[in-house]
Amino acid sequence: MMNDVDIRRSIRLDAQAFKGRDPSCAQYSWALLYLKGYHSLQSYRIAHVLWNQGRKVLALALQSRISEVFAVDIHPAAKIGEGILLDHGTGLVIGETAVVGNWVSLMQGVTLGGTGKEHGDRHPKIGQGALLGAGATILGNITVGEGAMIAAGSLVLKHVPPHSMAVGNPAKVVGYTEKEDPSLTMKHDARRDYFEHVAGSFPDSRSNGEFYRY
Repeated sequence: MMNDVDIRRSIRLDAQAFKGRDPSCAQYSWALLYLKGYHSLQSYRIAHVLWNQGRKVLALALQSRISEVFAVDIHPAAKIGEGILLDHGTGLVIGETAVVGNWVSLMQGVTLGGTGKEHGDRHPKIGQGALLGAGATILGNITVGEGAMIAAGSLVLKHVPPHSMAVGNPAKVVGYTEKEDPSLTMKHDARRDYFEHVAGSFPDSRSNGEFYRY
C-alpha cells in the first residue's frame, strides 16, 4: 500500500467521503477503525492492483475473503474511482467489468451485475457523483449518467441520463436532480412532489419526452 501512490491518495479521499457524507462517522478514525464499508473498499483496492499485476489467483483469494468477512463482493477487475462512500456496505455486489466514477455514494444491498451468461463488457458504468440508494439493482452494460440518483429498491435495465432521478421496477426517470451531485448531498428521501417540483423547474426543451425516453 505504501508503494502505490494511487492507493495512498484513495485511502485519504475515501476517508473524507465517509467523514463528510455519513452522519454516523464523527471522526476520520472511525472510518479507519470501525466501518466495514471503508475496510472492504480499501481491501478491494489492493486486490485490484494484484489483478492488474497478473496475480489473479491471489486477487481472487482476497476477494473471497473480503466477501466472507465484510459481506461485500467486489470483483478485483472492477474499476472504482476515488472519494467513494460504501455506506454500511452489507450485500453490495460489483461485477467484473463494472466501472464506478469518482465521488459516487452506494448504499447497502446495491448490485452492479450482468443480465445472464453473456461474456465481455457486461456490467454497468456509473458516472461521477451518482447516488445509488439501498437495494438498487443495475444490470447490464448500461450507463448511469453523471450526477444521477437511483432510488432505493429500483431495478435499472436501461441507460439513465445525467442528473436525473430514476425510480421503480423497472426504473423510470421521474425528474432531474439539482446542480450539486446527489452523492455529496445524500438527498435520497425525496417524495413525488419534490420530483415534480424539480422537473417543472427545467425548461420545456428538457421535458418534451426526449430525456425521459429509455
